[in-house]
Amino acid sequence: MADVKQFIFFDFEMLCSNKGMPFEDMEAIRLGAVKYNIETEDIEFFDRYIQPTKRVSLSRFCTELTGIKDTDLVGASNFKNVFEDFLTWIGGIKKSRFFSWSTSDLSRLKIDAEKHEISLATIKKIEQRYVDFQAIFTKRVSKNNVSVENGLALYNLQFEGKKHNPMYDAYNTLRIYLSFLHEPVQSDFIMIKQFILEEVPQNIKEMNAALRKTIQKDLHIFAEDDKAIYSGRSTAEY
Repeated sequence: MADVKQFIFFDFEMLCSNKGMPFEDMEAIRLGAVKYNIETEDIEFFDRYIQPTKRVSLSRFCTELTGIKDTDLVGASNFKNVFEDFLTWIGGIKKSRFFSWSTSDLSRLKIDAEKHEISLATIKKIEQRYVDFQAIFTKRVSKNNVSVENGLALYNLQFEGKKHNPMYDAYNTLRIYLSFLHEPVQSDFIMIKQFILEEVPQNIKEMNAALRKTIQKDLHIFAEDDKAIYSGRSTAEY
């Protein structure tokens, strides 16, 4: 696999209904993305509306949730054309690593690509280079699945841009990733608070002392439980 030169963070807005809707029918109606050049740290943006194959009026619920109106989709290109423009904007799949905040965006890409007869080989290349950053963040930092806004808040960051715009969702996911990547100590502080200590000291020396105390307490509890188990086993043998 070629050396990674850039990160692509992407996000879809989809058809939706407050009455429930099969995921297969929740076609993409907007694609937003950011491209981050690893060497120069330059950031480029992509934002396109998508005309779904089911040309029905958006529900009030969907408009309020996504911020997209019927007028926004008038004259919009179909998924295949938008995706072709997306690939041109990327400039090379092999030099890219793809990220999103949960696998729903990758699933949407795969379903709509198949619907529009887009090359499965192309989608496979993207999938091979794909990272579910929310899953990594949950496992390494937050303990629970959190929203992009809450992920930013853990680093004392505010959401930048317009909410419900997938381009800005992608951009703010990139901001969380860069904080996670370049602020390992801060990430560790967050992780310790989420997983181990309710109150995390503000310096490493005090934090290590608190961790040592917690570990010793857990070991003591484990030893007492172990003693009780073996004591019960010995009694049972008689």
